[in-house]
Amino acid sequence: MPVRQTQIRLHGHRVSYRTGGSGPVLLLIHGITSSSASWEPVLEQLATRFEVIAPDLLGHGESDKPRGDYSLGASASLMRDLMLALGHERATIVGHSLGGGIAMQMAYQFPERVERLVLVSSGGLGRQVTAALRAVALPAAEYVLPLLASRPLVNAGSKLVGWIDQIGLRRGADMAAMAAGVASLRDIEARRAFVHTARSVIDIAGQRVSAIDKLYLAEAVPTLILWGDRDSIIPARHGIRAHDQMPGSRLKVFAGAGHFPHHDDPAGFAAALTDFIETTHASEPDDDRLRRLVVEHGQRTERAA
Repeated sequence: MPVRQTQIRLHGHRVSYRTGGSGPVLLLIHGITSSSASWEPVLEQLATRFEVIAPDLLGHGESDKPRGDYSLGASASLMRDLMLALGHERATIVGHSLGGGIAMQMAYQFPERVERLVLVSSGGLGRQVTAALRAVALPAAEYVLPLLASRPLVNAGSKLVGWIDQIGLRRGADMAAMAAGVASLRDIEARRAFVHTARSVIDIAGQRVSAIDKLYLAEAVPTLILWGDRDSIIPARHGIRAHDQMPGSRLKVFAGAGHFPHHDDPAGFAAALTDFIETTHASEPDDDRLRRLVVEHGQRTERAA
């Protein structure tokens, strides 16, 4: 089945998503200012082995952009509801950047829905983040964004990218993806959603929402961490440190790749994801195991204190 874009209404809002293929279900969650289109370099290849579902989060892409809750918890709940509406009880959850934070939130809120967890250049694993995103926390950010997203400035940025290509310099996937993200903010509703989303997880000091204190729960779900060693938005050391704190997790760092390793090395990315799924068993809901992990971790931290 070819990958196609369609839509569904959830809680009164239009949610657009791309889907195709057959087999084990992959739910692919994009990052901030991106959309399901950010997965295009790997969608067709993944759809040869899996059923892929790549939604546009509310406030992004072709989905509605209501005034509402753009927190990680609300987004995780929406992804759960999308799965249920499409008839899927469980899936491997793949999250990029902000989507990684949403994926971890799903694993925390709805562990019975998550077969495996794949974190790609994920947020929520440390404070550091690019200054451009920290600036969104400033009080006047919403008044500056219309200037940054204005058509003349976006066009100038597109010309600069084209000029870099013409003289043969390696611009990387990050620059193109960020330019597309800025262009998406020309719409006032998209800008409002972006500010609400960013401020729910970032302040002027960096990322303010962290999953680090709960990473020990990863023992209950197979986890793969994928990162580019030249990521200028969220440093690769976040992924390396998380791997050390997530029992049984796997880590692959793509040499020469930036914040979008699935753009820089689509074949390698798809191969790593496919191998992970084919060589691991899906987690099974086990409340007793989760209870034991939580209680034992609490006892260890109490003794350490």
